Amino acid sequence: MQKNKKVGVGIAAIISATVLWGFDGVVLTPRLYNLPVSFVVMVLNILPFLLMHFFLFGQYRNLKKFSKTDLAAILLVALLGGTIGTLSIVKALFLINFKNLSAVVLLQKLQPVFAISLATVFLKERLQKDFFIWAILAVVGGYFLTFQWSLPNFSTGENTAEAALLAVTAAFCFGSTTVLGRKFLIKQSFETITFFRYGLTSLILIVYNLAIGEFFHFSEMTLLNWQIVFVIVFTTGSGAIFLYYFGLQRVRASVSTIAELCFPLSAVFFDYIFNNSTLSPIQWVSAAVMLLAIFKLGMRETTKKNPEEKVPSG
Repeated sequence: MQKNKKVGVGIAAIISATVLWGFDGVVLTPRLYNLPVSFVVMVLNILPFLLMHFFLFGQYRNLKKFSKTDLAAILLVALLGGTIGTLSIVKALFLINFKNLSAVVLLQKLQPVFAISLATVFLKERLQKDFFIWAILAVVGGYFLTFQWSLPNFSTGENTAEAALLAVTAAFCFGSTTVLGRKFLIKQSFETITFFRYGLTSLILIVYNLAIGEFFHFSEMTLLNWQIVFVIVFTTGSGAIFLYYFGLQRVRASVSTIAELCFPLSAVFFDYIFNNSTLSPIQWVSAAVMLLAIFKLGMRETTKKNPEEKVPSG
C-alpha cells in the first residue's frame, strides 16, 4: 500500500510538471521571441540557480559524496537536458515562429522511444508485453490529439528541415536525461539533482554565450520580458523541474516518459483557454485514450517488482 501511494504521488508530480511546461510553451516562452535563444535559456537557468542558494546552499557538501558515476550522470543531465535539449527545442520553435508546431511536436514525441530503449540498457528495467501495448496506445493517442486525422504538415518554410533536426535532437536529449536523472536519483535526492543541474547548466551556458558573443543582451530585455522570465523562474521553470525530479525519484524512467505525454494535452487545453482553439471530437477521444494508457502504465508500476533497482524512499 505504501509503495502504491508513493508511485501514485510520483506520477501525479510528473504530470503536474508537464502541465506547467505546456503552459510555458503556449503562453510564456513565445513572448521572449525578441531575444537570442541561447541568452534566453541562460537567463532561465541562472536566476533559478541563484534563488536556490537561499535554501539549498548546503547541497555543495554533497559534492564530496559523489562518485565518478554520479558526477558523470549529473554533468550529462546538465549538458544534454539543460543545455543541448533546451536550446534545440526553443530554437526549433523560434524557427517556425510558434505558428505551426506540427513537425516539432511530432518529432519530439520520439522521446519515449529513446528513453524506454535507454532505460532497458542502463537501468535494467524489465518491460512486460502489456507495457508496450499501453505505451503504443499513449503515443498514438498523443499523435491524434495533436494532428487529428491529418498527416503532419512539414511545409513551414525554408527552416523546416533545420527545425525538424533540432526537434529530433531535443527528443534524444530529453529521453536520455530521463534515464540519467533516474540513475542519479537511485542514490541522491531530487533537491540535489535539481540544484546541480541548474548550476552546471548555468556554467555551461555562460561559457557558451560568452564564446559566441550573446552574453550581453540584458539591456535589450523589455519590462514584459522580465515579467515573463520571473514567472517562468518561479513556476514553469525551476518549480516544474523540482516536481519532475520529485516524481522521477518514485517511478521508473519508462513510466515517467509516458506520463510526460500529458504535455500535448495541457498544451491543447491552454491553447483553447488563451487562443480560443477548440477541441474536436477526435481530440477528446484521443485525450481519453492517452490518459487511460498512462493510468494503466501506472498500475503496472505499482505491481511490478524489479530486484535490480533500488529506489530511495521519499
